[in-house]
Amino acid sequence: MIIDTSILIEYSKGKLDIDDKILEKSYINSIIELEFIYGALNKKELKKINLILSKLNLLEIDQDILDLATKLMNSYVLSHKMSVYDSIIAASCIIYDLELWTLNKKDFRFLDIKLIQ
Repeated sequence: MIIDTSILIEYSKGKLDIDDKILEKSYINSIIELEFIYGALNKKELKKINLILSKLNLLEIDQDILDLATKLMNSYVLSHKMSVYDSIIAASCIIYDLELWTLNKKDFRFLDIKLIQ
């Protein structure tokens, strides 16, 4: 499964308990990684974020993902206000055939992606 930024934020704040074994079997892409790092408020928090990120597997964002993200944007930017970042996350789920664990289900529910509760 791909773990979305919203889940990682809650986990880093101690509001969500995730076993290390689950993290080690889960994935992120560079968009999720960058969003998570961007939220750091200080050096201590940045260190904690990078420790969490080190436990996850990083998926490559290749041209196939970017091409699909472009198609998704063309289909959903007007009707659902799909963001660039969400289109790349969604395309990663589709290309790699992975579920998405997110708290922002409204951003993805209109797509053919399995969302984890």
